[in-house]
Amino acid sequence: MRESLFDEWIAERYELLWPELFDPATISATVDFLAGLSGNGPALEFGIGTGRIALPLSRTGIGVHGIEMSAAMVGQLRAQPGGSDVDVAIGDFASTSVAGSFPLVYLIRNTITNLTTQAAQVDCFRNAAAHLQPGGYFVIENYIPELQRLPPGETRYVFLAASDHIGFEEYDFANQIAVSHHYWMIDGQLEARSSPHRYVWPGELDLMAGIAGLTLDERWDDWHRGPFTSASRSHISVWRKPS
Repeated sequence: MRESLFDEWIAERYELLWPELFDPATISATVDFLAGLSGNGPALEFGIGTGRIALPLSRTGIGVHGIEMSAAMVGQLRAQPGGSDVDVAIGDFASTSVAGSFPLVYLIRNTITNLTTQAAQVDCFRNAAAHLQPGGYFVIENYIPELQRLPPGETRYVFLAASDHIGFEEYDFANQIAVSHHYWMIDGQLEARSSPHRYVWPGELDLMAGIAGLTLDERWDDWHRGPFTSASRSHISVWRKPS
């Protein structure tokens, strides 16, 4: 996973670029879901970023630790109130270890797809399992690939079309890669960014979990525990380590 995906420019503008992620209702539901699984124990976030979820989760009294590749994103976390209370290791969450064990490890906002090989994604599950206490939970939030909505012969899917932000994915079916393209208009300037992602289906994630010794405990459409169906466009999946 490359640090350049989340460089200084992205880190400084993260909330501006993706304001929907900072919707108070979404953050509250996410924090409530995760806090319910962690109990009173500490939590470990893979890809902690700027602390969008880690900081409000820590304010509930849960000790939050993180692993993050981008020093720029961690710099933004540190600059916020309470940021110095969150321990963060700089590194790839597929391989980086931190001290201790946790009742909860979580990886949200499609971040598993930043690992662009199947082997790296399997390593991520193994790393999560290695950090979990017996009976602990590993949570992933991820999108469902939009392949079923593509017209015949088409490889591009527009997932966002706003006056100041256009986003689309370009699918490489043979290699299970979606290149995500974003175009933002900010202060009269056009900014374009592209990044590769390995899209992955819930069933494949379940297989990776099994390789790591975890079993599926629950799966939902959203953080409010809406039913996961064939029409769902994202999922919240929870795997458990045997007690």
